[in-house]
Order: sequence, then C-alpha cells, then structure tokens
Amino acid sequence: MYVLEKAKEYIAEQINKALGEEFVQASSLVYPPTSDMGDLSLAGFELAKKLKQTPGETVAELVEKIEMDDIITGVKVAGPYLNFTISKKYLVESVIKEIFKLEGKYGENETGQEQGVMIEYSNGNTHKEYHIGHLRNISYGDAVNKILLANGHKSIPVSYINDFGIHVAKTVWNYLTNKEKWSQRLEDKGYLLGKIYVEANTREKEEATAKQMIQLTMKKIEARKGDEYKNWEETRKWSIEYFDKIYKELGVRFKKTYYESEYIDEGKKQVDKLLEKGILKKSDGAIIADLEGEGLGILVVVRSDGTALYPVADIPLALEKFKKFKISRSIYVVDIRQGLYLKQLAAIIKKMGYEQEIFHLGYDFVKLPSGMMASRSGNVITYQELKEKMFKKIIAETKERHADWEEKKVEEVAKKIAIGAMKFEMIKVNPKNIIVFDIDKALQSEGYTSAYLQYTYARIQSVIRKSKVEGPKSKVFDSEKLSEEKERGLILKMAKYPEAVLVAGENYDPAEIAKYLFELAQNLNDYYHAVPVLKAEEDIKKARLALLSAVSQVLKNGLTLLGVEVLEEM
Repeated sequence: MYVLEKAKEYIAEQINKALGEEFVQASSLVYPPTSDMGDLSLAGFELAKKLKQTPGETVAELVEKIEMDDIITGVKVAGPYLNFTISKKYLVESVIKEIFKLEGKYGENETGQEQGVMIEYSNGNTHKEYHIGHLRNISYGDAVNKILLANGHKSIPVSYINDFGIHVAKTVWNYLTNKEKWSQRLEDKGYLLGKIYVEANTREKEEATAKQMIQLTMKKIEARKGDEYKNWEETRKWSIEYFDKIYKELGVRFKKTYYESEYIDEGKKQVDKLLEKGILKKSDGAIIADLEGEGLGILVVVRSDGTALYPVADIPLALEKFKKFKISRSIYVVDIRQGLYLKQLAAIIKKMGYEQEIFHLGYDFVKLPSGMMASRSGNVITYQELKEKMFKKIIAETKERHADWEEKKVEEVAKKIAIGAMKFEMIKVNPKNIIVFDIDKALQSEGYTSAYLQYTYARIQSVIRKSKVEGPKSKVFDSEKLSEEKERGLILKMAKYPEAVLVAGENYDPAEIAKYLFELAQNLNDYYHAVPVLKAEEDIKKARLALLSAVSQVLKNGLTLLGVEVLEEM
C-alpha cells in the first residue's frame, strides 16, 4: 500500500472513529479542485443521508471531532465538504523514501493478481505499406501491455500478421506482371511492396481483366501451387523482415507472432464442423454466420467463389490461444471499424461452447493535417518516411545546440527523440479520439510532447551532475529543509503516480499516464524557475537535489510504461 493510500485509510478510520460507526471508506476521499483547499476532501451528501442530517450539519459536527496528529494537520469545512491537510513531514519523508526504495517498481501494484490475459496488436498486413495508422496500433498496444504488467496482470503480448487475402494477391500479381521494373528498384524490399500494392489498385481500376487475374492469383496462393505461391513465399519473407526491423527500432517484443496462413487449413476444417453443427450455413454459394438473433447481422465467412475471409483463420487462432496459454481474456487491439466484426467473432466462439472473453480495444483514425489517409491510393505517411523526416529535423536541431558532439552521439539522441515523439503522439490522447499527426508540433520541446518530458528528465540529470552529489549520497537528506510550498505540491503530485498507473490499467488508457507526467513536468519546471537549487545552502541543496532525483525517477517510470526512453542529455 502506497503512502497516499495509507493516508486515505487512516483518515477514513479517524472519521469512522468520530462517528462511532463504519460509514466511510478510503475511496470516499477525493481531491479538492484547488490545492489551497486541502489535500483530500470528503463530500457530506451520502454520509448526511445515513445520519439523517443536512450535509452542512454533518461536516460541521465532524470538524469538531477530528483531532490533529502526525498525519492530519488541518481540517476545515467548505460548504458541504470536509477538507483535510496531510502532514508535510509525513509526505516528505514517506514519499521520497518510498520512491528511492522501490525505484523502477514505484507505481506498480498487484491488482491483476497474475490473471492471464493475451493482448494482440501490431496486426499488420504483409505486402502493404506500414504507415502511421499501424504506428498508433503498436504504440497503443505496447503501452497497454506494459501498463497491465505494472498492474499485476500476467499479460502475454502477441502479434497477428495478415499474410493471406486479396491484398496479397494484388501485390503478387502486380509484381509478377512487372517483375523487370520492380526488381531494379533499390529501396528496402519490404518497404517497396507497399508501392507495388498501391500501383496494383490503380491498375485494377484501369485494366479490364485485372480483377479476374487477381482472383486467380489468390486461388493459386491458397492452393499453394505455381509461380504465384513461390513469389508469395519470397515476398512474404521481405515483409516479415521489414516488420522485424521496425519492431526492433521501436523496442517492441512479442511472446509469439501468429500468421493467418498458418490457420487457413485448420480454419476450413472448422468451417465444415460448424456447418454440420448449424452454427454456420450456406447462402447463395457463400458460407455465413446468421447472427440476426443476437442483433449482429450476417457475417460472411467464405465467399461464393470459395476464397476465405478473416473468420476462417480467426476462429482456430482464438481456440489455440485459449488452450495453449490458459487465458481468461483475449484482448484485440484493432481500430474501431472492426468493432462489429469482433462482436460477431465472439458470438461464434460462444456458440462453440467457449466462455473466455474476446475483448476489443478500439482506437480511432490517424489523420494528416491535409486530411484522411487512404492506403489504396497511397495517400499515407509510411512509418519509414515519417521516421526519416523526423530524424533529419532532429539531427539538424541537435547539431545546432551541440556543435561539439560527435556524430554517433547526435544520431543516438536524435533516434530516441524521434521514436519517443512518434509513440507519444499516438498515446497521449484517449484512444477513441482522432489524431491529427503534425511533425513540427510533435517535436516541440515545450508543451504536451515527449520531447518536453525527455528534456525535463535530462535537465534534472544535468543539475545533479553539476552538483557533484550523485549515487547513494543523493538519497541522504534532511526532510525539514524542504519547507517551500512548491516542494509540498511536487511531493503530493508524486504520491499520486501509483493512482495514475492504476486508473490507466483499469481503463486501458496510456493517456492517463501521459497527462500525469506532463503535469508533473510542469510542476517541476515551475519549481526550478522559482526556487534555487545549486545556489542554496548545502543542507537545503542536498534536500532539493533529493527531491529532483525522486521526480526524475517517477518521470522515468512513467515514460518506460509508455515505451519512451529517457535521455541523460539533450
């Protein structure tokens, strides 16, 4: 139990002691709208109902009964609310020591009770471009996975790659019919496949026989025969190797990667079984799931031409997850457009007799300042193009600030800033909100950006280095020397970090942590501008350095959960 949690429990006990009955829980205590009103607040409404009084009477009676002590140093009435002030000494000593003791584990909890969950994200398509929409998926999924682990869940991150389907057939068809042209291109082959796919869509509209040729290519790939299948094997490898490079750059690791092609054959057997059981049925040559009774409409599983759709592979994959990993919940990080489909899939799985939960974590679009992206037309910013643009811009700015830095150091710092910015922009807002990705705004070192948080951390490290008080000595301080009101505010803010982790886990929302870190950084920078650190008297300086060190640890912990690396220098 963390310091603030203990304080809430203690205050609730004192209230109940004054009332002579267990009326109030720690969760009944909330934060006042402004810090000058106190640290914690109890609304008198519910309590007044139990006591058959007005809220004003209830809090007025309580304020007379609550005694001051080593934890509670102030109690005052504000309308129907009773506001409490926590002892500064208790906060200073307890919170900073707790952070120094737990270090990287500060903020973690065990509420998940090691419950097994699987989170599936980075559901990319081979033979297509990897764009900033995919970047939102992988950044969001990876952050949620880290947050679930921090909340005590046994979270298993997996990736599912769509390496079959009509998009693959389009790319293979276009490549084979223009092999001489494409084989001469010098780009990374995995990246090049996205260009081939975009051109295939243009050709499909312009050429009369294109659609039939693409369908024929799809059938040959599914039959695993001919040049089309051989080319599929070769080009599939290019995509997978390209994805692996991206994952490595982003620092994302999966327990296992699943591929649609590995489940198609088993899925076709499952389809036959489901037809026999009446869970699926034939309709106009196609095979469908009639879910009208559940209010979920009709789901086509196999087209009338015999080619498979997503459910054919998704059904056996879901069953393998349940059986092999013994999970109770399978989380799918997929954009909001797939919401109905995942409900349909869950309904089929339930009809098959499985009770495990299929849970959809949806997120909205990523737009460009110029408007919506469209993969088929090529109106996208690919991951590679975005990275190169950001990297080039940061390198120029870093060289301008640090003309004495070696090229290698400049590139290392620039890479961390670029990757951090790409990820943070994707998770700093609620996943249900549309993102307009603006490169210039994402890289600003002021405002709600990862660069601002990285800069704040680096600034603290610079101050600590200049002080020459590092290592174990930096954690020895006199708490009485932290007497500034802004110091109290910083400490109380750090005490709230475990709650931010808990709420982010409950809501599957990394933006809760991003917002918290931004507010903490603002508080720190406001403090640093107003209160001298290095020029303070020695004992005061040591205490303030300890405070800064604790803030940097919380920043680092939070950024780590978001998948953003900290920087010692910027």
